[in-house]
Amino acid sequence: MFALSRRTLLALPLGALPVVARAQSGTIRGSATYHERMALPPGAVLHLRLEDVSRHGAPALLIAEAQIPITGQVPIAFALAYEPARIEERFTYALRAEILLDGRVLFRTDPIHPVLTRGAEEQIELLLVRARESAAPAAPALVGPVWIAEDIAGRGVVDRSRTSMSFGADGRVSGLGGCNRYNGGYTLDGASLRFGPVAGTMMACPPALAEQEQRFHAALAQVRGWRIANGLLHLTDEAGGTVIRLSSDG
Repeated sequence: MFALSRRTLLALPLGALPVVARAQSGTIRGSATYHERMALPPGAVLHLRLEDVSRHGAPALLIAEAQIPITGQVPIAFALAYEPARIEERFTYALRAEILLDGRVLFRTDPIHPVLTRGAEEQIELLLVRARESAAPAAPALVGPVWIAEDIAGRGVVDRSRTSMSFGADGRVSGLGGCNRYNGGYTLDGASLRFGPVAGTMMACPPALAEQEQRFHAALAQVRGWRIANGLLHLTDEAGGTVIRLSSDG
């Protein structure tokens, strides 16, 4: 498994590992559940996002996030660490949650759940609703071509390297990271795009390709959206900046 995000914070079921309080750190604790009478399949994960939702009409600002492997059934206990220095009492914060399987959303919070400020607390119980079956089809423009990276994190790519991506209509993505093949899941909702955990081979790579591969997977963790302009695929971050630019291979 590749570690996809430097921002992802440690979060485990409470029974597995207690969160140790540290100076200048905070913890949101709670549980997530749903009403449907159905068991979660093996491999499901709980994805949590603490967001600043104060700015009406603007994208939410990510404060902290975590992904928790689900080892049992609901309710799922969680503990999400965050930096209190990033919290202002006059702003509004919300905790969002999704239960994912191979990048596909099974359940999600709706509506948002306020936390931390304006009378809301650090302890919260999340009720998730089942995601619509039609919410995850891949956009035709993404599916089909093999996309070849032309630039990763503004630092170009190694000459004649083929860092690649192929999107499947089933919510799967695969390709070549540098010299290792990878595969994983993705979640697509209009112009919003996120990648789930990625697995890959573990071949030894030449140093330049190894560095490019690490940079590629780190950039994937930052992806929050996509657009196609002048035939090029731009994978974009929270602010809309391009983190990976790719061209279609034929």
